Amino acid sequence: MASLKIRKGETVRVIAGKDAGAEGKVLSVDVKNHKILVEGINKVTKHCKPSQANPDGGIIQKEAPLDISNVMLVVKGQPTRVGFKMDGDKKVRFAKKTGEVID
Repeated sequence: MASLKIRKGETVRVIAGKDAGAEGKVLSVDVKNHKILVEGINKVTKHCKPSQANPDGGIIQKEAPLDISNVMLVVKGQPTRVGFKMDGDKKVRFAKKTGEVID
């Protein structure tokens, strides 16, 4: 399976959808479905029944997954596309805007 260009813990900027222009930290990456979960972005309202974990139940706000094509990696405050190149015998990611190696 091909590796994705964005990884958990990195900062991304949303480029499409209702949260366009917002930045956040990547919480998880779903490689199979090409979805990512970004902290504070794409919040949805969920109605929860009472349970042992949440005895009162009620309405909660949580992040929903975004398609990975709707975000760009932020390197040094600027959103940039990501490319791959060989550094010796190792494959590394690099920022296309600045040309610097990310990994």
